[in-house]
Amino acid sequence: MNGANEQGGGPGRHETPEERADRLWTEMLQEVRVCQTGAQILFGFLLSVAFTPRFAGLGGFDKGLYVVTMVLGACATGALIAPVAFHRFFTGHDLKPELIKVGARLITMGLCLLGLTIGTALLLLLRVATGNDALAWAIAGAVLAWFLVGWLLLPYSVLRNAERRQRRARG
Repeated sequence: MNGANEQGGGPGRHETPEERADRLWTEMLQEVRVCQTGAQILFGFLLSVAFTPRFAGLGGFDKGLYVVTMVLGACATGALIAPVAFHRFFTGHDLKPELIKVGARLITMGLCLLGLTIGTALLLLLRVATGNDALAWAIAGAVLAWFLVGWLLLPYSVLRNAERRQRRARG
């Protein structure tokens, strides 16, 4: 193992543990900015739906689906904003590595909740727009399956393959 790895940097990096933590935190902030903005715009749009004339005409299932969508959107927004609150509390306490671990989990949770929010919002929209329940469920299910593959399974698979290659290279 070379000195950079012992100090906390990855292969080809020469950084101290503090520099690594700063870099990872900056990367996390960039990542969360993208999904946080989308979640906030979607949540803001969904807030206005209940105040439209057509909302009163929705059936009980669709109103319930709207409530579930709103709760999921609020939770997604909260999870994506939470790392900033943690940062405020942790600042000055030399806890950046802990912040990165907690922040990564919160962002992952926020992404899962955002995917569910988009899926339920799509289901509601398609039920109302098409009047075809089977089509609405099929399309919303396909979109959620795509999120599952693109956001979770594919990254997990790439990570597992990289870990296998690294083990073979070491042993």
